[in-house]
Amino acid sequence: MKIAIGSDHAGFELKEKIKDFLNEKDIEVIDLGTNSIQSVDYPDFAKEVGKCVVKKEADFGILICGTGIGMSIAANKIKGIRAALCTIPEMGKLARQHNNANILVLPGRLIGFELASWIVNAFLNSDFEGGRHERRINKISQLEE
Repeated sequence: MKIAIGSDHAGFELKEKIKDFLNEKDIEVIDLGTNSIQSVDYPDFAKEVGKCVVKKEADFGILICGTGIGMSIAANKIKGIRAALCTIPEMGKLARQHNNANILVLPGRLIGFELASWIVNAFLNSDFEGGRHERRINKISQLEE
């Protein structure tokens, strides 16, 4: 599995911890920045991670900003991206099972590493269920046209 990860300055510290967590699980990580707590603009990183996922250079993406809201809005502007802001593991699981989310968004200023790691696990260890959910995902794709 290969994960593209990106954050703004508010998500940088959590991004670094999540990278280590993924590496310990032998998951390949593509770090698309940022590389410090210096102020940056989150849409730039949402764009890079989103493009990486759409081009299938990564299986999934993880984005982190202060609240996760900005990254979610920006990433979901990219055709083919279904970014889900998740604050508890059940949301991570259902984002994959019901929404076929391909980017997990985390709020770096609102949750700690332990909770974030549980959410990442739930997201990565869940599969899209298809069925009735497939019809809904197809309708979302139609909105992009």
